[in-house]
Amino acid sequence: MLRALRKAVWEALMELADSGLVQGTSGNVSGREEDLLVIKPSGVPYGSLKPEDLVVVDLRGKVVEGELRPSVDTPAHLEIYRAIEGVKGVAHTHSTYATVFAVLGREIPVYTTELADLFGGPVPVSSFVPPGHPGTGVEFAKKTKPGRFRALLMRSHGVFTAGPTAADAVKAALIVEHSAKIALLAELLGKPEPLPRSEVEELHFRYMSRYGQRKG
Repeated sequence: MLRALRKAVWEALMELADSGLVQGTSGNVSGREEDLLVIKPSGVPYGSLKPEDLVVVDLRGKVVEGELRPSVDTPAHLEIYRAIEGVKGVAHTHSTYATVFAVLGREIPVYTTELADLFGGPVPVSSFVPPGHPGTGVEFAKKTKPGRFRALLMRSHGVFTAGPTAADAVKAALIVEHSAKIALLAELLGKPEPLPRSEVEELHFRYMSRYGQRKG
C-alpha cells in the first residue's frame, strides 16, 4: 500500500538523519495521500529503518497497515493535515539552534534573504503544548503564515515544518535550522537588523514565482 509515498517519506527521513537535524530516534516525517498518512514508527533508529517499516494511518489515527506503532507525534501531524489544505508533508525535529529559540520563546527574525525567500516572514513560536498533543496542529495552523512552506517553533520542544511533499517539509526544517544558527551567531557578535517587511515580501514573492524550474 502507498509504495511510492512510503519510499518518498523514507528518503525524507534519511535526509533528516544525514543532515544532523535529529539525534537518536527523535524526530519524524510524514506524507499524505488522499485520506491516508505514512509516518515514521515510534522509537526505531534511523539506521535500521526500511520503507516497509513505515506505518500507514487514516485521518483518525487508526493504523491501516504496518506492524509497528506509529510515532507518538502522529496526533500533531494529523491535526496539521486536517487544519491546513494543501499540506502533503510534515517534519518534526529537535534541531539544536532552532530549539534554542523555542526554549527562549523567541521567533527567528528575518536576518537573511534565505529565510525571507522560503517563509516570507519570521519563524513564529507557539505557546507550550505537550509533545504529541493535537494542540500542536492547532497552534501550527493559527500561527504560521499561509504559503507553500510553513514552520513553527514549539515552545521548549522543537520545530514543526510543512510543505507540499515530505521532501519539502524537510527542506523547510533545514532552512529553519540554518537561519537559527545564523541569527544566534549574528546576535552574539553584534546587533543585526531584520530585513524590512517590504523587502521580505518582495523576496518571498520572487522566490515563489521564479525560483527553480517550475513552469508557468
